[in-house]
Amino acid sequence: MDFLSLLLMDFVKQLQSPTLGFLIGGMIIAALGSELVIPESICTIIVFMLLTKIGLTGGIAIRNSNLMDMVLPALFAIVVGVLVVFIARYTLAKLPKVRTVDAIATGGLFGAVSGSTMAAALTLLEEEKIPYEAWAGALYPFMDIPALVTAIVVANIYLNQKKRRVENEYPSKQPVAAGDYPDQQEYPRTRQEYLSQQQDPADNRVKIWPIIEESLRGPALSAMLLGLALGLFTQPESVYKSFYDPAFRGLLSILMLVMGMEAWSRIGELRKVAQWYVVYSVLAPFVHGLIAFGLGLIAHYTMGFSLGGVVVLAVIASSSSDISGPPTLRAGIPSANPSAYIGASTAVGTPVAIGLCIPFFIGLAQAIGG
Repeated sequence: MDFLSLLLMDFVKQLQSPTLGFLIGGMIIAALGSELVIPESICTIIVFMLLTKIGLTGGIAIRNSNLMDMVLPALFAIVVGVLVVFIARYTLAKLPKVRTVDAIATGGLFGAVSGSTMAAALTLLEEEKIPYEAWAGALYPFMDIPALVTAIVVANIYLNQKKRRVENEYPSKQPVAAGDYPDQQEYPRTRQEYLSQQQDPADNRVKIWPIIEESLRGPALSAMLLGLALGLFTQPESVYKSFYDPAFRGLLSILMLVMGMEAWSRIGELRKVAQWYVVYSVLAPFVHGLIAFGLGLIAHYTMGFSLGGVVVLAVIASSSSDISGPPTLRAGIPSANPSAYIGASTAVGTPVAIGLCIPFFIGLAQAIGG
């Protein structure tokens, strides 16, 4: 009972933090019809500065630490990123009115990482004076890239298999009525049209490196990897202490306000798709986070990984990509419906991850740590 009481008290306390307050405030003013608009260019600069700061922190820490300490947490991050996609493939995809390709794309987005959610978690850990490895933010790409690559590969394998089945089952020349044709958005209406669009089988193979390259060139990972490299190979401590560190919390509060407004505006998109996406978006962040939390505890008890680091691992697993993930999936799985995976992520998944999962996992860590 003491454990549950402590967990509940910490959870309520975290909901009152400034970081989460700005997120909730953004949703409230958007619901009230506020015409407040923060230009996209400003948001882009804010995201760049936040992720560069996280990268600098990680780079400086890695330069001064034992790389072997990162091996197990990084391995667990990869495992979670891949696993999340398969969870969506074999749960969400089996629900009524959910297209398999949309479910896989949703899994990819939820397996990828939100830099803003991670930044919020790091801020709250510092406010609670919970120690964590400064390099914990560098776990970002170890989960983000495998999730996106896995989603695109799995989706393309599924679509190629379905095309082969259609090729075998289609009458040679007879057109098929639109209502009789499964997933009509993805295929031509006759076998002849279908065959005319086919390329050499070798062209249907999923190429892994272009997906990785696209992810690495995305704005979120680019900013963070830039900061990581600068922290590793230069001496950025002076600019870090005088500029990036003091500005971090203020910039994050603005971004949380924007994300709250964006989340509310995206709710309408969920009306266009199966309501199971709402259920998934509420439950998935907790399920993914608990899997990562459990793996993090293994690293905690075997390698001395801090409980704060366990929270970071759980939070990035709870998050869903809000910057680099959507354009990568649009390009890699063009037949998937963006209203499904982006609406589920932005309108429900992100607020749940920031507003509920962060305080939950911080409270869980505090309760375990006594």
